[in-house]
Amino acid sequence: MAFEDLDVWKRAARLSSDIYTNMRELKDYSFKDQITRSSLSVPSNIAEGIERATDKEKMRFLSIAKGSAAELRTQIYIGMDISYISKDIGTKWIKETKELSAMLVGLIKSIKAVN
Repeated sequence: MAFEDLDVWKRAARLSSDIYTNMRELKDYSFKDQITRSSLSVPSNIAEGIERATDKEKMRFLSIAKGSAAELRTQIYIGMDISYISKDIGTKWIKETKELSAMLVGLIKSIKAVN
C-alpha cells in the first residue's frame, strides 16, 4: 500500500497545509514554528511508517503520528486561548485532529490483525 493512497495521510497533509497557510502572517515565530512542525509531523510519520519494512516499525511510526496529532491539538487549544487562532478555524482543526487520531488507531489495529 502506498501512503499517498491513504485517506488519513491525505487529510493530515491537507491539515498541515491549512495550518501553514493560516499561520503565515503570525509574528510569534516560536509558536508558528512549533505548530507548523507538529502539523507536518503527522503526515510525515504516516508516510515514513507505511514505507517501513516490518509491521512493528509501521505501527511505531503510526503511533508517533498519533502522538503528534495530540501535540498539535494541544497547540491549537492554546492558540485559540491566546487569540492566535480563531474559534471557528480552531474548532475545525480540533475536530480534524481527533478524527485523524481515530483513523490512525484503526490503521494500527488493521496492521496488528494481519499478524
